[in-house]
Amino acid sequence: MSNLAALRQAAAVSPNNLPLQMLYAQACLDEFALDEGREAFEKAAQIAPSDPAPKVGLARVLHMMGRTSEAVVRAEAVAAQFPQHAPVWVLLARLALTEGQREVANAHYRKALGLDGKVADAALEQELYLDKNAPPPPPKRSAMSNAGPMEFETEGAEDDEDGLPSTGGLGEFERPKISFADVGGMEAVKEEIRMKILYPLQNPDLFKAYGKKIGGGVLLYGPPGCGKTLLSRATAGEIKANFLAIGLHEVLDMWIGSSEKNLHKIFQLARDNAPTVLFFDEVDALAADRHDMRGAAGRTVINQFLAEMDGTNGNNDGLLILGATNAPWHIDPAFRRPGRFDRVLFVPPPDDEARAQVIEVMAKGKPVHNLDARVLAKKTKDFSGADLKGVFDMTIERALAKAMKEGRIVPITTDDLVKTARDAKPTSRAWFESAKNYALYANQGGFYDDVLTYLGIKK
Repeated sequence: MSNLAALRQAAAVSPNNLPLQMLYAQACLDEFALDEGREAFEKAAQIAPSDPAPKVGLARVLHMMGRTSEAVVRAEAVAAQFPQHAPVWVLLARLALTEGQREVANAHYRKALGLDGKVADAALEQELYLDKNAPPPPPKRSAMSNAGPMEFETEGAEDDEDGLPSTGGLGEFERPKISFADVGGMEAVKEEIRMKILYPLQNPDLFKAYGKKIGGGVLLYGPPGCGKTLLSRATAGEIKANFLAIGLHEVLDMWIGSSEKNLHKIFQLARDNAPTVLFFDEVDALAADRHDMRGAAGRTVINQFLAEMDGTNGNNDGLLILGATNAPWHIDPAFRRPGRFDRVLFVPPPDDEARAQVIEVMAKGKPVHNLDARVLAKKTKDFSGADLKGVFDMTIERALAKAMKEGRIVPITTDDLVKTARDAKPTSRAWFESAKNYALYANQGGFYDDVLTYLGIKK
């Protein structure tokens, strides 16, 4: 009899034995019996609801099943409830690394080591290129929650947040300093946002004369790392409005009805502090197609979201709703009805000119010698902003290794960056492979025509 089979039998005989249930769950993971392992960890969590270990195990299973977003939500909830539990920070580090957030992963892992050095993970350290002697960095504020464990970049956010309204933990208000002038390229997308959001605010009487409301929704879609979040912040900065970014974990709750209440509170906060740009990242997780759902709980959240966008529960004048997604094909068609996300804008990878601007920004404050941004831009076709950051990070790591050996600052050249770029592949290509199929075979109403145009495909 295998070890898993023996533990399965033992757990069945003693279903309330927590240590035995955890051994059984871990054996399931070792044998890649993921569905069975998930059930075992859920059972362990029911036995000991105040123990973080089963909850961390459940998040690990979801990550192994490819359900990374759900794993992040669960792991963040554990970290918020048990901030001194080191293993959850190790898991959050691995999840952040999976999503390409190397700096965030590094910070989470060092926090874990600061809490308990016994949780050291050699494989994770190798991926992070960590200096084991470096002290854990101080925690940073998050753009997505007041005390949430997962940290995000906050380009252009106000440093002095005095006078900003309180959210009670549901996101965090900002007043971004950046504007469209700070976002390279994407002129067509900017003009669409101006027409939908900026011009109505600047000419309210004119738009009311034509029966047009001030506000509404815009859905931004495209490959990851192409600036959808930055563009949303710049929109708020352009009109000097409040910016409220909402993550999945700030809405979803395990208790029935709580997610709907959270969603209503978020919309009401934005209404009470209009004009506000209300930004939902990974909006497909909250606006998924109801036909794909088996349970009723997810459908009620979607229905609540639709009702809030319609203004059923309050006046949405001056409320500007921006949603960002990498998977628009998973969004319920009801969200594209007029009055909701009635403008759907494709955010492609930056063009040559935009890439050159991004490269010049990234080179600031670094020992880059005689940078030719246009040469590098031509060598990085289809690279997203995140891909370009990866090129800089890898080049800097190589220069640092050489600098430590020679005991001096080694300048980075354009050739160094080009050499790194040759070894890198743009992450957007994998996205376009999937998007092309939807654009060719599931393009009712021309929803994905912009993707076909970008790819040079005539249907």
